[in-house]
Amino acid sequence: MNVVVVESPAKARTINRYLGPGHTVLASYGHVRDLPSKDGSVKPDDDFAMSWEVDGKSAKRLADIAQALKGADRLILATDPDREGEAISWHVLEDLKRRKALKGAAVQRVVFNAITKAAVTEAMKRPRDIDMELVDAYLARRALDYLVGFTLSPVLWRKLPGARSAGRVQSVALRLIVDREIEIEAFRTREYWTVDADVVAPRDPFA
Repeated sequence: MNVVVVESPAKARTINRYLGPGHTVLASYGHVRDLPSKDGSVKPDDDFAMSWEVDGKSAKRLADIAQALKGADRLILATDPDREGEAISWHVLEDLKRRKALKGAAVQRVVFNAITKAAVTEAMKRPRDIDMELVDAYLARRALDYLVGFTLSPVLWRKLPGARSAGRVQSVALRLIVDREIEIEAFRTREYWTVDADVVAPRDPFA
């Protein structure tokens, strides 16, 4: 028996039909862990160690996956073929390791760009390991989101009551907009002249 994990329940139902007997396809419903909104979830002084938290709904879904793995030969992580999909597979695997749910089952990562029987069955023939470079890219982005937002948002709330939050991307974009607006407001029109000259020269080449 193989246990296959994808993001959405609709995708799980479709792929389950494609793979047929011998496969149990379950959905993670997206990310299963996140950083708690409290101080210390990312520790810059401890090699940026991150403390993850599983919410109640995700805990139930992870428990279902762990239950399905009992007696399974393989865990196949078939989340989306991008950075976020790689991160979801990594999160699922890390939690299953914590639960000691693998029990010797092989772990494989497969990706496909179309939800068709041909694409899915072909992907199953080309398993690989989780791409930790993609996971590291996700972790870096997530740590920056947390550190920037957690540090700047309280300052913003104090200075501008009613403001929502400050973020890694939106704060820089807002700064660019403000700088440009300042340039526009500081612009002053000035009169200037241009000179056009019609020059007549002999046919001989210029010296």
